[in-house]
Amino acid sequence: MSAADPMREAERVLRICSACMYCDGLCPVFPAIDGKHSFSLTDVSYLSNLCHNCQGCWHDCQYAPPHPFAVNLPATFAELRQHSYADHLWPPALGRVFRASSLAVPATVALALLITFGLVLGTDSSALLTAHAGEGAFYRVLPWTAMAGLAGCTFAWAVIAVTLATLRYWHTIAPQATVREIVRALPAALSDIITLRHLGGGGPGCHDHDERTSQRRRILHHLTAGGFVLSGLSTIVASAYHHLLGVLAPYPVASLPVMLGLVGGTTMTVGAVGLLGLGARADREPSDRGETGLNVAFLILLALVGASGLAVLGFRSTPAMGLLLTTHLGLVFGLFAALPFSKALHAPFRAAALLWAAIDSRRRSLARAPEASGDTP
Repeated sequence: MSAADPMREAERVLRICSACMYCDGLCPVFPAIDGKHSFSLTDVSYLSNLCHNCQGCWHDCQYAPPHPFAVNLPATFAELRQHSYADHLWPPALGRVFRASSLAVPATVALALLITFGLVLGTDSSALLTAHAGEGAFYRVLPWTAMAGLAGCTFAWAVIAVTLATLRYWHTIAPQATVREIVRALPAALSDIITLRHLGGGGPGCHDHDERTSQRRRILHHLTAGGFVLSGLSTIVASAYHHLLGVLAPYPVASLPVMLGLVGGTTMTVGAVGLLGLGARADREPSDRGETGLNVAFLILLALVGASGLAVLGFRSTPAMGLLLTTHLGLVFGLFAALPFSKALHAPFRAAALLWAAIDSRRRSLARAPEASGDTP
């Protein structure tokens, strides 16, 4: 996407799309623009996040390059999504960090690793290469207070910053949505969010490579997100073991926290690596270099977190456990710290856009109902 003014390019392209509507039925973007002839910054921010980047419209469009109209909706939306993330981040100064996230994310992770290794070496430098066994072995590498403190601070930061950014975005796209409308539209929106229905490109799937379609990206997204959730549940269950049952990590392989972590870490790693592979083979023309960089950085980080957790499990009874555990913890702390200015923002922003789409669809249906019955609204 090389337009000097992305907002002006978006309005130009969307006017052509709203007049043509050949792609109606591919995704929720086209019903949302039906009948519209002008588009504000709010409209564009909403539509760009409603787009799931299946690229179906790129391959179906009769006005795509080399046509003089040069309609490239996926690339246009990809650039504008990044603007919407940066514009709604909290604190606002974080927007500048996001615009340099290709450097900020790895720098944050590197700093987290440096701090974690510094704490371990400052406590007991021999812990990195010493075999530890039995209950509480992990805390002989990094004391529980330091581990819990870093995890709690970085996680709280991520939750607060991402939540406030999402609320600011919601206020932008849906300032007049009522609680009643939200409650009524929530089931339909949750169905779209959980099933990733719109990664189906209208049914056959995404265009992962040239004009061929498949459900691979949808499946890999499910694996990545599901693995992330299971890994989080593993931590929650382990915390319950620690505080409620008084049992310290590491836990037996057959225990609930370890099984959740094993399945979660495996699926998250497989999903992230698979998405990286799809991205490496993807067509570059209907994409944006900035968003591609965001995707790669975030997926590599997820894959490293998952793989390092599996390595800790596999080698926890060997002298390598201390080094592997420290690396894994540093990556986890770095992931939490970098979440607010990483591609992770696409999940809550897209969820908000899908909720507003469900509300808007209900409003349109109610507005058409009196006309269909012959009544005057």
